[in-house]
Amino acid sequence: MSDPRRVLAFYKFHTIEDPSALCEVLQREGMGLKIKGTILLAHEGINATVVAQKHALVQLQQLVTQHVGEVIYKWSELNPDNLGFNRFKVRVKPEIVSFGIDDLEVHQTGDHVDAAQWHALIDDPDVVVIDTRNQYEINIGSFPSAVSPRTTNFREFPDWVAKTLDPAKQKKVAMFCTGGIRCEKASAYMLQQGFAEVYQLDGGILNYLECVGEEENRWQGECFVFDQRVSVDAKLQQGRYKQCFACRHPLSAQDLASASFEQGVACPHCTQKVDEVRKNQFRDRQHQVELAAARGHQHIGESQVKASRK
Repeated sequence: MSDPRRVLAFYKFHTIEDPSALCEVLQREGMGLKIKGTILLAHEGINATVVAQKHALVQLQQLVTQHVGEVIYKWSELNPDNLGFNRFKVRVKPEIVSFGIDDLEVHQTGDHVDAAQWHALIDDPDVVVIDTRNQYEINIGSFPSAVSPRTTNFREFPDWVAKTLDPAKQKKVAMFCTGGIRCEKASAYMLQQGFAEVYQLDGGILNYLECVGEEENRWQGECFVFDQRVSVDAKLQQGRYKQCFACRHPLSAQDLASASFEQGVACPHCTQKVDEVRKNQFRDRQHQVELAAARGHQHIGESQVKASRK
């Protein structure tokens, strides 16, 4: 039987004494297993989205468990014609998801709730429901009652909370993100700021879509993901969005048909922001991509996805 490639996503906040040493191990073993994707390491833990055949990913799981203990893994399918990622890289970073708060206690987070509890929260008029993702992600799908912080980077979230919310007034807060990792930091921060009741959707949007039936599903639109699928629909199948190489914004069919869209160069969301020098650099790159495609090869820079979580 064939062993199709799958997507494996996971994270864990766990003290890693020597991230550089673990980086070398994972890079060497991952290359040997022909894995593609990105693994981020920091003293605070590990965060990854990778693609490979299942047997290779199972071996990676075993290796990760040896070093950081038990981890919750999320599996998803990948279209046969989609690479997911073009390369494999393991990187050591200051944080596994950038937030910028040095004294944050990530082991004191909001209450994790399942889908049924989540529905009760979003139906409660006294609860502020927050989508902790960036605006370009929210643009293609969210829960209808959610408040958007309108951020372009997750590091902007603490400032938005300070300017917008008051723990004396908004006593009950519920939040969600793609896979749960951003809510770990966002909920910990809000508890630290004095918010009395803080809840987070367990496993994020992806886990919610996996667990709820079609009739109970409250999600509207598609969910942005950080690989070459760009988005997934309510059934966790590859969505209909593409991605701009210049600004990474997800693009609808209408965006792709716009006169402001130029493949590999710019789109309606960024064409006024990208200068001509940069556009010409992107045009040269796109020309190389097309030449490689004509030869039946794939250009090393062809990936349309930035695989780090902001």
